[in-house]
Amino acid sequence: MVPYTGGPAAALTDVMYGRVPLIIDGYSGLAGAIQAHSLNVLAVASTHRLPEFPDLPTVAEALPDFAAGGWQGIVAPLGTPAATIQNVNDELGKVLSEADLAKQLALRGAYVDPMAPSEVNAFATRAVTTD
Repeated sequence: MVPYTGGPAAALTDVMYGRVPLIIDGYSGLAGAIQAHSLNVLAVASTHRLPEFPDLPTVAEALPDFAAGGWQGIVAPLGTPAATIQNVNDELGKVLSEADLAKQLALRGAYVDPMAPSEVNAFATRAVTTD
């Protein structure tokens, strides 16, 4: 591993110029280089092949049980009324269910998996307590 104080952009530059052999990063950070055919994409770290890249294997196809990914959530201060949280969740769910938005997000390597507030809490708890 090569830690970069310049972040993923510096690592990407080093890969493109052959100073390091590979980079592991999210699609959004690599999309420009991938679309410009400046990189050879080897695999995706998701649990399944991506619909937009059906010929691109997953890392798990070579290393069983391998999966890596990121997630984003919306949080509110402690004490926010449950009704307010549910209302925001419901409205966000409506927006995220729009087909065009889901398609645009998928083109950027992001996939929508809406959850109820209780599911978000359980997911976040597992994410920070899993070794």
